[in-house]
Parts: sequence; C-alpha cells; structure tokens
Amino acid sequence: MTRTILGLATMATLLGSAAFAETTWKMATKMPVDSPEGQVFEKFAELTEEYTGGELKIAVYPNEQLGKENAVLEQLQANIVQVYAEGFGYMKKWEPALGWLAAPYAFDDYDHWRRFMNSDLVAGWFDTAAAASGVRPLGDPTLVLRGPYRVTVSNVPINSAADYEGLKIRMHENKIAIDTWDTLGTEVITLPWTEVHQSISKGIVQAVNSPIALVESMRFNEVAPYITRMDEYWQSIGFMVNESALEALDDETRAGLMQAYEEVGAMSRDLMFSVADESIERMVADGATFTEIDISPLVDKMTAYYEQMAASGELPEGFLEGIDATRVAQ
Repeated sequence: MTRTILGLATMATLLGSAAFAETTWKMATKMPVDSPEGQVFEKFAELTEEYTGGELKIAVYPNEQLGKENAVLEQLQANIVQVYAEGFGYMKKWEPALGWLAAPYAFDDYDHWRRFMNSDLVAGWFDTAAAASGVRPLGDPTLVLRGPYRVTVSNVPINSAADYEGLKIRMHENKIAIDTWDTLGTEVITLPWTEVHQSISKGIVQAVNSPIALVESMRFNEVAPYITRMDEYWQSIGFMVNESALEALDDETRAGLMQAYEEVGAMSRDLMFSVADESIERMVADGATFTEIDISPLVDKMTAYYEQMAASGELPEGFLEGIDATRVAQ
C-alpha cells in the first residue's frame, strides 16, 4: 500500500510538472528589457499572468538570448519557443508576399495601413504561412506599434524630397528597400546596422533611415544632426505565435491572453509616441535639427514604381488592388 501511495505521489508530481511546463511560454525578443519595446513585452507577460489567473505564464528572453532570427523561427515552429516578438517580414520565408507588408510609400497614412493589414488579402497570406509553418500572428497584427514613425538621420540637411538625390544612404540587405531608395534617387550603400555610426563619422555614408525611437539610443544624432521625418512606412511588432500552443489553451485562458495583448497594444502606441517626443526634445536641445518634409514627390515616384512592378508580374497577386480597396474605411 505504501509503495502504491508513493507511486501515485510521484506520478502526481510528474504530472504537475508537465502541466506547469504546458502553461509557461517562452517569448523571444531582440530588445533589451529597459527599451520601450522591452517594457511592452514585460507588461504583456505581467498582464497575461494576471488575466489568466496564473494559468499561463510568459518568460521573456530579451537581447536575442535564444538566438538570431532563423534559430528562433525554428524553435518557434518546434514549439520550443511559443512567441517571437519581431517584424512580420521574417515570415516571408513561408509566404513571400508577407515581405511587402511595409511597402514604402504605398499607404496614405497609418489608418490606411492598418486596414490593409487586417484585410482578407493579408489574412490569406498569414494563413498560407501558418499552413507551411504552424506559426501565425496573435490577434490584430498592427496592435503593437514600432517606431512609431520613420526618419532619415543625416549629416547634411534634408529640407525637401529633392535633397535625397545623390544622398549616400545606408541600407540593409533587402531587395525591396534597396530598389526603393534607388528609385528615389539616393546612392545606396549596404552596411550592418551596428556599423552605421562609424560609417557616417568616416564619411562612408551620409545618412540612415531609422525608427525615430532608435536614433538617440544608437547615438546617430552625434554624427548626423539632421533628423527628417519622412514616414517611409508603418511598422508593428509581430507577436508570432506557435499555433499548436495557442490551440492547446482552454477558452478562458486564451481570452485572458488576448486581453493582455490588446491592452499592451494600446499601451505601445502611447508609450512610443511619448518616448519619441521626449527623445526629439533632448536631441534638439543638444543641437540636432528636426524637420518634416512634403513626401508627395516620394509617393509619386513609388506609385510609378509599383505600377511598373505590377505590369511585370513582380508584385504579389492582388497587392495594388488590396491597397486601393482599403484606402477608405468601409
């Protein structure tokens, strides 16, 4: 009898440990804990535990502790990691059309982009990626804002769209980005993000495009004091989730998770804009110049580019039609 009781106790302990493992998710991120995005992720973990009554806990692993993008995506597919908080562009490996979610100068404004991102067209792209990978967005893909908007940081003034002509600008290894800024008249030089500061100081490049929230932390304003808001595109932080992990949650726990996600989405918008405003104020006080330009000449050039790409069959099917269909709220 004693042996049976001990056996049952041991089994209960093992089952309890397994249950705990099933309700503790790993969340991988690139950002440090004290960054604005890091604060959002920590709040998400806190609210998830609160709103699920402790049934689901999220352990956040910042600073690429679980590996670079490809390694984390593999872990996400394998359900070793349950959430990866990064740009949805990484999902283009499973559905190439998702590489166009942040198409430069394709959308009239933030609200237009949000409507497009929540359209049936984009939902179909996410479904295709999910069928291939078992990974999909957690809820509305635009909720957690990144940026919150795009700027060019340069060591020469940019007072109009014409000033981009011949500008030596750093770009990452991405065909859409490189083609865009070739089309807009700049001299594109590809460099790693971590080499930008030194490359501007040495005159290798004159400028870099960046989310405004990262300019000060990267110290770009020290070598490039001209900051130009140009709204190249809008970005969100995708909470990419393992589908099987999400489906394994009971309805009540899943509802608590979604409540936490929606709440941190609202928080992210307020936080990102307040951080941006405070950062601009500090940088201007230190000698930087902040300018907003008329971007319509850039939009016109890119409109012609997209039409040419569509004619040659290089755009995803339905892409331009989807943009037009979401220009006005239904």
